[in-house]
Amino acid sequence: MNRPPDPATRVWHRERLVLLGLVFVGGVCGTWVRAELSNHFPVAADAWPWTTFWINVSGALVLGVLLGLLARLGDDSGWRRRVRLGLGTGMIGGYTTYSTFAVEVIERQRDSLLLLSTGYALASLVCGVLAAAIGLRVTSR
Repeated sequence: MNRPPDPATRVWHRERLVLLGLVFVGGVCGTWVRAELSNHFPVAADAWPWTTFWINVSGALVLGVLLGLLARLGDDSGWRRRVRLGLGTGMIGGYTTYSTFAVEVIERQRDSLLLLSTGYALASLVCGVLAAAIGLRVTSR
């Protein structure tokens, strides 16, 4: 015998669909912005990938600000969770790109540009972490 789900289960499922939709829409928007920037600012295979570098560093900064603000405003529930998932996971997650970063590092290694490849990898990681920390710090004041 199949019983209909209780109202609390239906609300929980509906909320999950809303959150998934927010991540999807945010991801589409962030990915579109990144693709447009990459198309407008192409990088030569033997050069520093400035476009991806600045996309990832700026995304880390914005994510730090967003998460810092949301944490100051309360627990991760209700509208704060929706904003975090839609803007943070979705939009900023789609905007930033670890996969392109990894491909750019490997391509430069393959082309024997080891110093460039290593410098890019280290600078991206260090600057990304610093940018996120700065974003969190700015919001803690």
